[in-house]
This record gives sequence, structure tokens and C-alpha cells, in this order.
Amino acid sequence: MPTIWVDADATPKAVREIICKAAIRTEMTTRFVANHRVPVTPHPCITSHQVEPGFDVADNYIAQEAVAGDLLITQDIPLAAEVMENKVDVINNRGETYNPQTIRQKLQMRDFMETLRSSGVQSGGPAAFSDKDKQTFANSLDRWLARAKRAST
Repeated sequence: MPTIWVDADATPKAVREIICKAAIRTEMTTRFVANHRVPVTPHPCITSHQVEPGFDVADNYIAQEAVAGDLLITQDIPLAAEVMENKVDVINNRGETYNPQTIRQKLQMRDFMETLRSSGVQSGGPAAFSDKDKQTFANSLDRWLARAKRAST
């Protein structure tokens, strides 16, 4: 049975709640990883792992532990690209499912925006997390869970 990994450092509370409800409903092992304490619903299939403080410590832990067939929920594009090389599925907090083509585009856009910011261009941040984002995420997670259930039977 696959594991759901959550890069929990910047996961909105609404997304954490959706993940916990789905984990309990499906009894899917779910691991929240962050460099700070992350409150999660108490349940035997859900764990919250606090790593040491430091740059990319949580990301490195997830990258080492996630295996083919698992799911990672993250906003971190480089982490997503890294785990996808090991056949780990990735969904972001807004419900976008990454594939090899989209992750390449996201990496290029991220690098481009970083270049703009380093040259002094103000680009603003992402739009506020909305109810539509929450619903899109829930739908994406449900589709993945259904595929995982079919694959395990």
C-alpha cells in the first residue's frame, strides 16, 4: 500500500484537514514532515515527523523515504521534480497534478522568476488560497486515492 507524504512546512490548514479526513477514510498511511510541529488529526495511520531545523532538511528526508507509487503533496517544485524521478506522484496544495512535462515547465518558470527577482523586479506572490483551490485539491486527492486503491487490488 502506498504512503502519502506531505511537505507540511507551508501546507494550508484546510489542505491538512482534507488529507487527514481522506487518510482516515481510506486508512492510507500518511506522513506529515516539517521542521516545526504540525498539528494533525490523531489517528494510527497519520504521523507528524519533525525534522531538525535547516534548509531543505524536510525535503531531503521526504526524497530519501518516498518510493515509487507513493504520493507527495508539496508546493516545492525542485522537491517535486526530484521525487518524480523515483516514480512518486505529486500534487500541489491547489490540486495541480504534476507530470514530467509540467514539472519541467514549472522549473523553468521558477528559475525565470528567480532571475527577475534577483534583478530587482517585483513579481508579487501567489493568489490567496481559495475555496475553489480547496475543492480542486480534494478532487485531485480523491482521484489519486481511487487509482491507488485499484492498483492495490
